[in-house]
Amino acid sequence: MPGEMFRGHRAWMLAVAALGFVTTTCFGQDYPVKSLRVVTSEAGGGLDFAARLISRSVSERLQQNVIVDNRPIAVMGITVARAPADGYTMLFAGTTFMIAPLLEKTPYDPLLDFAAVTLVARQPNILAVPVSFPAKSVKELIAAAKSRPGEFNYASSGTGSQAHLATELLKSMAGIDIVHVPYKGVGPALADLSGGRVQMMIATSASVIPHVKAGRLRALAVTSAEPSVLVPGLPTVAAAGLAEFEAITIQGMFVPTKTPSARLDRLNREIVAVLSRTEIRDQLINAGVEAVGSSCEQLSAVMQATVNRMGRLIANLGLAPR
Repeated sequence: MPGEMFRGHRAWMLAVAALGFVTTTCFGQDYPVKSLRVVTSEAGGGLDFAARLISRSVSERLQQNVIVDNRPIAVMGITVARAPADGYTMLFAGTTFMIAPLLEKTPYDPLLDFAAVTLVARQPNILAVPVSFPAKSVKELIAAAKSRPGEFNYASSGTGSQAHLATELLKSMAGIDIVHVPYKGVGPALADLSGGRVQMMIATSASVIPHVKAGRLRALAVTSAEPSVLVPGLPTVAAAGLAEFEAITIQGMFVPTKTPSARLDRLNREIVAVLSRTEIRDQLINAGVEAVGSSCEQLSAVMQATVNRMGRLIANLGLAPR
């Protein structure tokens, strides 16, 4: 009898221990137990700055190293898509990552191969003209373009760039005819815009604002759906009568699609908590982006909407890969 009682007690203890193991595993309490990796673009860029800023604070919260792994934009996505789906490898990427497969064949699908963690930040663009250009509002710009179809040019940092697609979206919604002049980068495009050799451009707030402050460019509107704290007082393009217009750059955190939900939720909580800190938000604003911090579902919805909207536009422009 005592032996049977001992065996019964031991079996009960083993069952409790097993239950504890299952509970810990299911709810991610054993995670993380080693260093995490954030794959992002080349060192020195906006994504790299935000990735390092956030990683330092997340590392403190998780009590594990969070290593920033800089990769060329062309290989960032595939690097993470092929990584183990265990919550230890994340991708920090922007809008380009989402729309790249719409422009060229890529070995990954942003909607199928990745799970959204959180929308980290957003960066509105600015519609700008040379100070010598007579239009002082979006309505005046549209009116001028309609009165002289095909006579005005707009600059972009290259065919298929976000500046190009944003302006084509504006053209289609406003019903205007302006000619695309692609440049090899933002710098040369803004130089010609400042010199009046092209008449308009949509570019990131961080790249445009210095030229506005120097008196070389006039900012007409911000391209976010709502006014931006980055450019207080500047109206939106949508307010000029293009109610559905929005063209912003977003920065999001992603993991391989089969990452356990408990680990996905843990990453979301920790990163959102970091983004709620005033000093983090202030540093991101100084870098030209607005901190967000969303649910996984909200970023997924943003991804789907972006791919759908840009997919239609790219197809209409004949830029889709064949």
